[in-house]
Amino acid sequence: MPTFATGDLLLRRTALAGGGWTGGLAAVALLGAAAELLLPATLGRAVDAALAGGSGWWAVAAGGLVVVLIGVDTLTDLASGFGAARATADLRRHLVRHLFALDVRATRRYPVGDLVGRLVGQAADAGQAGNAVVLAFVAVLPPLGSVVALAIMEPVLGITLLAGLGLLAVLMRAFVADASTATAGYQRVLGVIAGRLLESLSGARTIAAAATTRREEDRVLADLPELGRHGRRGWELLARASARTAAVAPLLHLSVIAVGGYALTAGWLTPGQLVAAVRYAAMGAGLGAVLATLNHLVRSRAGAHRVAELLHHPAAPAGDRPLPPGGGALRLRDVRVYADDGRPLLDGIDLDVPAGATVAVVGASGAGKSTLAAVAGRLHDPDGGEVRLDGVPLRDLDEAALRRAVGYAFDRPVLIGATVHDAIGLALPVEPAASPAEPGPAAPAVRRAAHQAAVADVIDRLPDGYRTPLVDTPLSGGETQRLGLARAFAAERLLILDDAMSSLDTATEHRIAEAVLGRGGERTRLVVTHRTAAAAAADLVAWLDGGRLRALAPHRRLWADPDYRALFQPVGGGP
Repeated sequence: MPTFATGDLLLRRTALAGGGWTGGLAAVALLGAAAELLLPATLGRAVDAALAGGSGWWAVAAGGLVVVLIGVDTLTDLASGFGAARATADLRRHLVRHLFALDVRATRRYPVGDLVGRLVGQAADAGQAGNAVVLAFVAVLPPLGSVVALAIMEPVLGITLLAGLGLLAVLMRAFVADASTATAGYQRVLGVIAGRLLESLSGARTIAAAATTRREEDRVLADLPELGRHGRRGWELLARASARTAAVAPLLHLSVIAVGGYALTAGWLTPGQLVAAVRYAAMGAGLGAVLATLNHLVRSRAGAHRVAELLHHPAAPAGDRPLPPGGGALRLRDVRVYADDGRPLLDGIDLDVPAGATVAVVGASGAGKSTLAAVAGRLHDPDGGEVRLDGVPLRDLDEAALRRAVGYAFDRPVLIGATVHDAIGLALPVEPAASPAEPGPAAPAVRRAAHQAAVADVIDRLPDGYRTPLVDTPLSGGETQRLGLARAFAAERLLILDDAMSSLDTATEHRIAEAVLGRGGERTRLVVTHRTAAAAAADLVAWLDGGRLRALAPHRRLWADPDYRALFQPVGGGP
């Protein structure tokens, strides 16, 4: 389905997501429009009654309508605020769930800053869709109602107002088309700049050390002129439409007054009806007020299209099969993975990892090691072939069962959670929470994982131990890696380490290697490494070369091959 069609469908879905608040806004806004249309006629009756010495109830009725309009303004603000908040929250939840369900290769196509911009900014714009649609529709009613009211009083007045409104409608239609393009371009370029800025902030120390701050500023802001062009274009369009409307509206108003004055002298209208006609003319000429509402609708539509672009990527289908009893036997059959340009990253991989065994994955840079690690635990699906865990295809496994069975540790882990305890226990079963005011001791499983990862002593030195906030925890690269390892130890059947000990000193690596590799049969281990010691400690070594499995054998047997030995020359070491 085309992205823009999906965006319009998403806009309609979001407009309905406000639920009762959007319905309430529509009811209140319609009540306000009815009161606004009744007020001129009521004032006219009050004028005629006053001139004729008649009843004063028409004046009281006019006062009552004014009170209604004041109440409508208050309730409109309340309903629009709650409705937009509800719709935005619903859209953000939907988008976050979808992003986490996507193949990681799809999300990598977008800079993180751009994703955050769509989640925060464009989702908020799209969340205003219900308000924008309701208010835009209701804003049209008073001008159109004015045409009907004037036509009832005197057809010539109705025709005069209708002609002017037709011209204003043509001007606004052109504004909506041009402003949509400008707004979409502005949001796109803003996402690009946000992505570059987040990249720069993540590498701030490297930039400072290289003294390339000015060059990085230029790179981040390279598209700022284009952003400015789109922004100026949007404001120019709004200003031009406002100016044209402002020029036509007074002429329209004066035309109705002139015709009404003639009708009064000709005896076609009473003085009160002329007062009503003047009010209806002002209301009709005020169609220019719809411009602001249309501008909000344009922003909502552009935001919905930006969010829909992400939702357009299909999520990885979730399975529903449980894992049978087993020890974590991993089997890959004819696994193929391709880059976006069609280049093979993995090409026909056949690999059997016995339950409880340790297999080291080695190869030159770009050989496909991390890609193999990713498909082995279903961070993303292969483009061809199949991966099985204990005989069950990963595609068919229940997601919760898969994540309990498989644990990942990376070379540069991202720690998630409020505290160190949360970061380690992210993948552990949820235990009864301690009171936030009086946090309890660390869960036994968290302490055990910290000891296995040789990071318990570091945590014990922190001000609040395991309950120390992550933002207040200064960690080296090696300590961060160890916390990532501790988090991965929750895996029940398959532990995948993607170069997860690259920043550790030799002594710490040895301690962790004993915990990870020295307990055979406990669970299966797939270890991506470039270190000789890790390869030597494994039961088997899977040697990748150009996306293909060149050999699967013990380290000592492979060491006789000079090409294999060359893989470890940068870090030295023997067999």
